[in-house]
Amino acid sequence: MRGNKVSIGSIALSAILAASLFAVSAAAQTETVLHNFSNNGTDGNASYAGLIIDASGNLYGTTLLGGTHSNCDNGSGCGTAFKLSPAEGGGWSETILHDFDYNGKDGYQPNGSLVFDGAGNLYGTTEAGGTGACEGVTSVVGCGTVFELSPAAGGGWTEKILYSFLSNGRDGNTPLSALVFDSAGNLYGTTYNGGAYNYGSVFELSPRTGGGWTEKVLHSFQDIQGKDGSFPNGSLTFDSAGNLYGTTQNGGLYHVGTAFELTPRAGGGWAETILHNFAVNAFPRAGLIFDAAGNLYGTTPSGGTGHKGTVFELTPAVGGEWPETVLHSFENNGVDGYEPLGSLVFDAKGNLFGTTFDGGTGTCREGCGTVFELTPAAGGEWTETVYSFADGLDGYWPASNLVFDRFGNLYGTTVNGGTDGGCVCGTVFELTP
Repeated sequence: MRGNKVSIGSIALSAILAASLFAVSAAAQTETVLHNFSNNGTDGNASYAGLIIDASGNLYGTTLLGGTHSNCDNGSGCGTAFKLSPAEGGGWSETILHDFDYNGKDGYQPNGSLVFDGAGNLYGTTEAGGTGACEGVTSVVGCGTVFELSPAAGGGWTEKILYSFLSNGRDGNTPLSALVFDSAGNLYGTTYNGGAYNYGSVFELSPRTGGGWTEKVLHSFQDIQGKDGSFPNGSLTFDSAGNLYGTTQNGGLYHVGTAFELTPRAGGGWAETILHNFAVNAFPRAGLIFDAAGNLYGTTPSGGTGHKGTVFELTPAVGGEWPETVLHSFENNGVDGYEPLGSLVFDAKGNLFGTTFDGGTGTCREGCGTVFELTPAAGGEWTETVYSFADGLDGYWPASNLVFDRFGNLYGTTVNGGTDGGCVCGTVFELTP
């Protein structure tokens, strides 16, 4: 079967068309909008992806829609990869690194964040496009791709499609998340659909001697009798021993998602272990992160005491169990945010930061979203601090994770909002303590 995923491009387009402008809410920190995406036929819009930062302080990301090619199935552009650079005298300058195209070869609709290799090349995924036909649909639609963007001599960036996913009963398709490298230069990721049972997959791409990349499906999710997860939406993370960790949005004992580990077997192959079966309508969509002690942290967009999402910790215990501790349950109370869709990030002091798509004090539909901080307190409790996005000229509805610069400033994206009133195409923002 196919997942219960509605096209993210369709959701973004509907949100853009339906968005309105309202009054401004109060801020808890200092926010600066660095870039307002625009529906001008060139710029991208609707960024669901987090940002990455290079050593010079430049920011890189993707937008699901926008760009110069308006021939995608959503009619609002095929998406972009972009760079934001600090400009002399203040402000930020945007460069479009690549306009994705609906041409039967290129991927389109990049939903996940980018990742650098050691040489400064960028890698990412698109949820559609490529040369692989999907379940009888023409190859122009495609099953998604893995792509590389390389700086070209004299300026500009060159795109190369490393792999086009197939719908052949074995391969995964519809990758929604970012990639991760291992120490040998292999790439790992998840696909929301496909695999041997069409419940999604974990894959590896390995560079071949002489050029090209070889794909291997490491695990096909089954969701049989509640023993496996299904439909992974988030990215993966490695531990120091080379094991992979991630989440599935559905499946597991209670059919509302899992946290899993994949361990390399001696002699080849990977063995899966379900670390945690989520309950009470959790449906985790984001990847996991480690702390220095080996505990895992993540978010769920629903569940918890307020039924509006949680931040959780999984702690390794004797016997291989990973008991869960809910650090915070989000509430729809007009102040707290709710529905966190992105992963978390630690600061140097051990505080956790993330975003919520809805909630806060803003007067958008169900709130404009928030950036939250969780600080460890005495007795094992965590104290939350909330920054609420406003309406009007501010961005709103952040859907991704955050990134720190070396000065402790936070950067992220919003799916909607900004100064282009005819589009409300979203923003790139900075939060300064």
